[in-house]
Amino acid sequence: MKKIRFGTPEEFVPTKFCKNLNPKDTQIKYDTSKISFSETGSGCMVQFPLAPDEEVYGLGLQFVTVNHKGRKLRLATYCGSTESGDSHAPVPFFVTNKGYGMYFDTARYAKFNCGCPVRRFREDDGRNAMYTELVELYAKERDKEETLMTVEIPCSKGIDIYIFEGDTITDIVSQYNMFSGGGCDMPDWGLGVMYRAYTKLNEEEIMAFADYFRDNDIPLDTIGLEPGWQTAAYSCSYVWNENRFPDRKRMIKYLKDKDFHVNLWEHAFVNSSSPIYKDIFDYSADYEVWEGLIPDFATEEAQKIFADYHKNSLVSDGVEGFKLDECDNDWWSFPDYARFPSGMDGEQYHQLFGTLYMQTILKALDGVPTLSQVRAAGALCSSYPFVIYSDLYNHKEYLRGVVNSGFSGILWSPEVRHAANKKEFLRRLQLNVFSAQCLINGWSTNVVPWIKYDCEKEAKELLRIRKSLFPMLRKAFDEYKLTGKPPIRALVSDYTDDVNTYNIDDEYIFCDNLIVAPITGEADTRKVYLPKGNWVDYWTKKPVCCGWFEVETENIPVFEKSSER
Repeated sequence: MKKIRFGTPEEFVPTKFCKNLNPKDTQIKYDTSKISFSETGSGCMVQFPLAPDEEVYGLGLQFVTVNHKGRKLRLATYCGSTESGDSHAPVPFFVTNKGYGMYFDTARYAKFNCGCPVRRFREDDGRNAMYTELVELYAKERDKEETLMTVEIPCSKGIDIYIFEGDTITDIVSQYNMFSGGGCDMPDWGLGVMYRAYTKLNEEEIMAFADYFRDNDIPLDTIGLEPGWQTAAYSCSYVWNENRFPDRKRMIKYLKDKDFHVNLWEHAFVNSSSPIYKDIFDYSADYEVWEGLIPDFATEEAQKIFADYHKNSLVSDGVEGFKLDECDNDWWSFPDYARFPSGMDGEQYHQLFGTLYMQTILKALDGVPTLSQVRAAGALCSSYPFVIYSDLYNHKEYLRGVVNSGFSGILWSPEVRHAANKKEFLRRLQLNVFSAQCLINGWSTNVVPWIKYDCEKEAKELLRIRKSLFPMLRKAFDEYKLTGKPPIRALVSDYTDDVNTYNIDDEYIFCDNLIVAPITGEADTRKVYLPKGNWVDYWTKKPVCCGWFEVETENIPVFEKSSER
């Protein structure tokens, strides 16, 4: 890894808040003289060449495509799926198939133009092509000429760039993850199954709900309570609603005695009825969201007030995790020109909000093992035991999120909420079982979805498959922690020299030995690509040839590396 500084970087950048930062400056092969820097009227700009056959991956949780060569992306925290690059987890780190990756240490809405053609004097080639298809009209001539990668950082007059090198994309990403502290500590129960319960259930109904899972031998490790557990939710009080939960400690003990772990939904906007409202007032921004304060978690005071309350009032009762909602950026959130006591503006805080919120909750947990959820994250987050989720629900985009997450040091859960019918529900659950977190989110329904779709038997079997995957998940997450190697990766990540993998956005490597090729929607068939090697069908153990082929199955296509020749 090599650090290069241009100009005068800003004070508030992700490395400033990375508690486990592990910089090791060494010699690299990359020719840094190719990088140019300039100040602009709105900030600064960095440019360097991309080879004609150089492909670009990463830049956070992207739902639209896996290969960004030729795309223009603005990395801003946002709740949505956009062509522009805005994302739940915008990460200014990319990696290419040419043996290097770059991290730009900024908390601004950086713009990445991943292959801009430069001016050349051209002879008249006589072409007068007439196109009727948009794909033809806007086709990128990206494989013929050298282009420029252009990175614009608004407001800033300088930038620190970190360059990582390796033989494969997996090598490079692993180094980036180790730079930020390695992979997260994952408790065994976090590798199991989580169910978020209907938000209107009361104490007795939650316990009866738990009985249903145990009495029917349905694997479940964690029960999540949605907004209804609080006296106020938009904004939040963080106070149990005693009308619906008159004896919460008894309920939590009941759940724990049945070997369940408890997770609570919340967001960080503090309601005036909250016990911490007055104390945290002076450590909050100059704007409100839902008539609630916006704590400045970049200050030690706000972190301590928020964390101490959670530790003494919630964690002490036996709560082992939290779902941190609404820390992304949408029309309802605070403006970019908001001011925070730490000195940050709203744009910087939007980019760092999820990270600082996770840090605060980890202080509250004070060493209690967790696998929690967060609505937004960003750079240098691989060491946080939080999985990103979304209110989006496009099945193909959820799959693409699984594929892309491994490029950027983040974990993503394609949670299951609802479906058009039984087939779609089972297809969604198949993907969910083979993901970083197996999460069924029933917050809006008082009936578990497999009963609604009359497929309890099939759902139970899929959840049992998840339990059977525990040994390989445990091994993969242990390796993630020690080496930074992502447990779930795109095919191009390991098979960087195989051009067939460069644009595959619907298959992924799962725990080293498996390639998973989910079928989305209500389809029964799909094309699959297996790189060079020895493979067997995971379900039948029969040998499968590498290359492209078509599969037809009601099951999820999974293929396993074989040592036999």
